[in-house]
Amino acid sequence: MNSLTHFDAQGQAHMVDVGDKPITRRIAVAQGRIEMKAATLALIQSGTAKKGDVLGIARIAGIQAAKKTSDLIPLCHPLALTRVVIDFELVEEAPQTPASVGCTARVETTGQTGVEMEALMAVQVALLTIYDMCKAVDRGMVLAHTDLREKSGGNSGLYVSERSAATK
Repeated sequence: MNSLTHFDAQGQAHMVDVGDKPITRRIAVAQGRIEMKAATLALIQSGTAKKGDVLGIARIAGIQAAKKTSDLIPLCHPLALTRVVIDFELVEEAPQTPASVGCTARVETTGQTGVEMEALMAVQVALLTIYDMCKAVDRGMVLAHTDLREKSGGNSGLYVSERSAATK
């Protein structure tokens, strides 16, 4: 395993110097889900939630979160994102599987550092927005299984998670 890059030789936290890295197209895909009661999912599907279009607002929140990641994660570089796509998948309740909304974020840039944190942040904030908009009817919702599914670009090249590879 490589050493942690956010610490200098004396063990002090620092922002990684990416100045000598080549500019490449960088893409990251993250996924997660929020589990809920079947009635809550039905409310989201019907578009009759009291606060409005749950998924539309969650999509905008996820895009905004990707753009603001460096404001919240102290050692992230501010990046000029070229694309952020947020998609949702509604999953009906089944035996031993709760109803849920899955979220996938694809974030792209052309630059000297990757967009993994931006993709992960987009998923989490989109899911938190769903929680916020639906908490009046279901405080027991659970954010679950957020992970980086893929990344490409830069010196380390392509990464595909085992979970992502298993679902293809």
